[in-house]
Amino acid sequence: MYSVLLLCGGVAGVTTVLFGFGGGFVVVPLLYTLLIYVHGPESGIGQAAMHIAVATSTALMIFAASLSTWRHHLRQTVQWHLVRQLVGYIAVGAVLGAEAAVSLSGEWVRWAFIGYLSITIADAVLRPGFLHQAESDVRPMGRGVTAMTGTLIGAVAALLGVGGSVMTVPLMRRRGASMTAATAMANPLSLPMAVSGTATYVLLSANHPALGDGYAGYVDLRALLVLALGSWLGIRLASTWIGRIPDRLHARVYLLLLTMVLVVMVFVH
Repeated sequence: MYSVLLLCGGVAGVTTVLFGFGGGFVVVPLLYTLLIYVHGPESGIGQAAMHIAVATSTALMIFAASLSTWRHHLRQTVQWHLVRQLVGYIAVGAVLGAEAAVSLSGEWVRWAFIGYLSITIADAVLRPGFLHQAESDVRPMGRGVTAMTGTLIGAVAALLGVGGSVMTVPLMRRRGASMTAATAMANPLSLPMAVSGTATYVLLSANHPALGDGYAGYVDLRALLVLALGSWLGIRLASTWIGRIPDRLHARVYLLLLTMVLVVMVFVH
């Protein structure tokens, strides 16, 4: 199991630095599948598998998004003036999203994950803007729109255990950002969600009786350690490609990865 997690962590690192995923789109379906396979769907861990996958993925983002943000900062691809406007609102939304996830059954969270992916993919394919060549500058948002958007991003990302990319890449893409700029901003915007979301998951599920040692609430600490190591290796490997992928190809691969994750989540349960 841990060798598979190391590989998953590596893939998560690559997708974090190049697509802003924060690891969630890779870690959630694969950790969910592994927990079901190893422990069985009727065990305490099996029944909590979706919650564990989401919480552990959220905790991994603290490490992966921090390292990826630093890599993008060195390449000067992060537009910090836009990031700063959203950070606080995302942190507030993340607390709300994590609280909602803990109160829902794992099956509800799974179908929410599937539903959001389906809507995101369909919107990017059917509505103009995402797949087109980007402009040079990102159009700013008003204060009210920023507050509402940031809170919604944090809530959805923490509920589903995915990074800032889940909403910020499509949002920034439609406001004129290149894929490199959009994914670069997704990483620092994952951090407030990851910190407040992880703390909420740990505190609200700290006394869960069926998980045993090696867990902090719903966070699987052993899996987290292995995933973090793999993520570090993946980020180091992929950092040389920052800014070097053609924009339209970058957007198409982003959607292809989302589609692959959607298929896994639909058929594995």
